[in-house]
Amino acid sequence: MNLRSPRSQAVGLGSAKHGFSHWWWQRVTAVALIPLCLWFVCAVLSLMGHGYDAATAWLSSPINATFMVTFVLAMLYHAQTGLQTVIEDYVHTKWVNLTMLLIVKFASVVMAVLATISVLKVALGG
Repeated sequence: MNLRSPRSQAVGLGSAKHGFSHWWWQRVTAVALIPLCLWFVCAVLSLMGHGYDAATAWLSSPINATFMVTFVLAMLYHAQTGLQTVIEDYVHTKWVNLTMLLIVKFASVVMAVLATISVLKVALGG
């Protein structure tokens, strides 16, 4: 026989208070990626057949370099947030869940840093 009230059983089992933030940023990055993806596709199509020198000259433009860094960062954050949601929802073993979340976050940060450095190196002529 359980003498605890339904409220006392439910205390602490509600919202973790961070789900809305993940949901919101997933939508914000999705909306931001629409024009950024269109820009990226148009850029790739316009550079097809022109070679390495044309691509580096194109990326040397401050506007193109800024859009490229913004595109990569938004894409990585969107992917990381989506993967985090999937892991939290479907991986129920605590240590596997934590390990996978750490791997995803670490990989996202490493890729963001490498991509930003790469774009800046090309843009600044390094």
